[in-house]
Amino acid sequence: MISFDISKQPTYQAITNALKQALEVSSDCPFRRTFHSDQVWAYQMKNYVFIFKSHKIIQSMNRKGNCHDNSVMENFFGLLKEEIYYGSVLQLF
Repeated sequence: MISFDISKQPTYQAITNALKQALEVSSDCPFRRTFHSDQVWAYQMKNYVFIFKSHKIIQSMNRKGNCHDNSVMENFFGLLKEEIYYGSVLQLF
């Protein structure tokens, strides 16, 4: 994970902010960049897909109902959430 954005609700703007951060961080990457995600509505929007194509980023997405497609990333995010939130009292912002 190289970028993120936090908002009260999942908005196109919040997701785009995280993508822009990722583009800046990885702009000098000599290798092919791949974006792993689930099938959230924002990742399928034409504007978002255009950003991927214009920066030559490969979009990797699970097939609907098949968590095994991207099991390595699913496992990573599961562990990340567990370590971040386990035993924590979350505050509203």
